[in-house]
Amino acid sequence: MVVVVSSLAFVGTMFDNFFAFAAQLIVTEHEKYRRIAWAQGIAVVVLVGLAAGIGALLAPVPLQWVGLLCVAPFGFAIYAWRHREQPREQYKRGSITTFAVTLALGGDNIAVWIPLLRANGVARAVVTVVVFACWDAIFLFSAQRLAKHPKVVSWGRSHAPNALPIVYFLLGVLILVECRTF
Repeated sequence: MVVVVSSLAFVGTMFDNFFAFAAQLIVTEHEKYRRIAWAQGIAVVVLVGLAAGIGALLAPVPLQWVGLLCVAPFGFAIYAWRHREQPREQYKRGSITTFAVTLALGGDNIAVWIPLLRANGVARAVVTVVVFACWDAIFLFSAQRLAKHPKVVSWGRSHAPNALPIVYFLLGVLILVECRTF
């Protein structure tokens, strides 16, 4: 069950990053892919570290209260729904910009990952981090493959605005369930 929940949390929060990263690769020279992929991966490690650190600071707080952090994904869902018609800008960027943008897009990741890492204890948190690492490797490989198919990226861009609010809402519900907050 931990693997399934961790997978849902990672894929759900990285949905927007995945298509943004694949679109970025389309406008990047192929020889820079590896450097940009490393920047993306390191930024995800930083986000996991922040979520784990903040989760550890919340250790004295009752788990049910941590579940109230579901407000963040619910807020992201409302925001994404209200702004789904606005076009997103795409910038050509290098590894430093990729790192910074991944961190900037990581607010939803941290909001979901904190209660997830806090809810299940150290052993399950370690499993969660391993699952995240596996998914990130899949994410990086798939984005590089996807970047070779601009029609797929275009399809993702056109459908992500409507799917993202639903994904965020479901992640908020997942937080409530995982933290046993009702």
